[in-house]
Amino acid sequence: VQLVESGGGLVQPGGSLRLSCAASGFTFGYYVMSWYRQAPGKERELVANIGSVGASTNYADSVKGRFTISRDNVKKMVYLQMNSLKPEDTAVYYCYAPTFSSWGQGTQVTVSS
Repeated sequence: VQLVESGGGLVQPGGSLRLSCAASGFTFGYYVMSWYRQAPGKERELVANIGSVGASTNYADSVKGRFTISRDNVKKMVYLQMNSLKPEDTAVYYCYAPTFSSWGQGTQVTVSS
């Protein structure tokens, strides 16, 4: 199982970013996928997850209404669209395949003026 994130960067408060995760090594369309994040000095926390066909999603309260998780089972990709970003969203964001307990390497998101 391999997960490779991309799309992080520096953005001003109120801005947007789209994170991508490319998956390989397993039958992607069969499994739930998740995004987590870890801020400095804090524990890793679940941001969102999405069911195998994309019909079911759930979000941490802190990101509801601002973030959207989606997937493309043909391309074997999972995405996290992040809007109205806040400084407290600053963290390393990780793609996660729960069934395999497999993590990506993470991508840094920094929200700062």
